[in-house]
Amino acid sequence: MEFKASKIAEILNGIVEGNSDVAVSTFAKIEEGHLGALSFLANTKYEKYLYETKSSIVIINKTLTLAHPVKCTLIRVDDAYRAFAQLLEMYAAATSGEEKSGREEPVYVAETAIVGENVFIGAFSYISNNAKIGNNAKIYQQAYIGNGVSIGDNTVIHPGVKIYNNCVIGANCVIHAGAVIGADGFGFAPQSDSDYKKVPQIGNVVIEDRVEIGANTCIDRATMGSTIIRSGVKLDNLIQVAHNVEIGENTVIAAQTGISGSCKLGKNCMLGGQVGFAGHITVADGVKIGAQSGLNSSVKEAGKTIMGSPAMDYQDCIKSYVIVRRLPDLKKKVDELEKKLKN
Repeated sequence: MEFKASKIAEILNGIVEGNSDVAVSTFAKIEEGHLGALSFLANTKYEKYLYETKSSIVIINKTLTLAHPVKCTLIRVDDAYRAFAQLLEMYAAATSGEEKSGREEPVYVAETAIVGENVFIGAFSYISNNAKIGNNAKIYQQAYIGNGVSIGDNTVIHPGVKIYNNCVIGANCVIHAGAVIGADGFGFAPQSDSDYKKVPQIGNVVIEDRVEIGANTCIDRATMGSTIIRSGVKLDNLIQVAHNVEIGENTVIAAQTGISGSCKLGKNCMLGGQVGFAGHITVADGVKIGAQSGLNSSVKEAGKTIMGSPAMDYQDCIKSYVIVRRLPDLKKKVDELEKKLKN
């Protein structure tokens, strides 16, 4: 499948600089470009590769000023990263071969389950009593859909996903392999004999529309009520979301983050990898949290950027790190002063 630069520019509402008839049939990173490949440049950190890449076409921002001549054909767009993502999405849809429907064998679908139109159910999947699967959904191999689970239209459940009883999954969601939705929250009451008594977890998980959940991520059911993932949320692989957590609309969270019970995250937040939360914390809308930060108190200021463990204002954290790096030299000076004073 080949596309000329002129056609790509038409799709992206872009402007061609160079040979509008040059064609590409594959994608490549700009630093690994080759003849017939399409690349993009969004981060100026990689601009040096633009002048040496062997890719036939490179998508760049309209605002980029060239420092040197280029050999490739350029397509200028408003947002190179978003435009490239659009092309990748189109390519994936055209080449995935995933327009599946019907049932592979063996599968188990309970008599009381309701399955919509044009649904695919992969081999060794299990659809429990009173489950409801929306139109055009795809349930891949070895998935488990518990009693009373509801899955919306066009949602994709990848192999090995386990969705416990009574959880609700919205429309146009993607849940990747090995994710577990609705396992018991970590609730144990200390006893007088130093033992722990399990507290029954009788709530569920509600995942709204357009949510993507990465591989091996776990979202626990609520003790009572619901653990809620609002629409448009994107969760990376290997994330732990505890019982009764609520994550606001369009928040994105990177891998290995752990969110303790009853935390409430606002909408449009951005979290780096390995962020840790103490329980019952509230985070305002639009907050950005740097990787490996540890939060032990709420963040009440919308749009704030924080970092560190314990987390603090980003600029204060950077200043603190500067001081920390100087501690060996400061200690050496203190030791020298103490030695002089003793003499």
